[in-house]
Amino acid sequence: MPILKSAIKKLRRDRRAAGANRKIKDRARAAVRAARKKPTKVLLSKASSALDKAAKKGIIHKNKAARLKSRLAALV
Repeated sequence: MPILKSAIKKLRRDRRAAGANRKIKDRARAAVRAARKKPTKVLLSKASSALDKAAKKGIIHKNKAARLKSRLAALV
């Protein structure tokens, strides 16, 4: 555990951010899984949106988002 006061605050902030990031990442992964299972234009659109939001926040790399969107589009 951190000893310095600033390190304690940073740990607290990092844990909050990790929770928020996890939520965004899980939402994107669920959308991709749904689009793979049943490839329709609506699910493709939702998956693309979720991937773009995750990439915009830096949770996943923009090229990874583009690669996943391309593969999903090929299914449709």
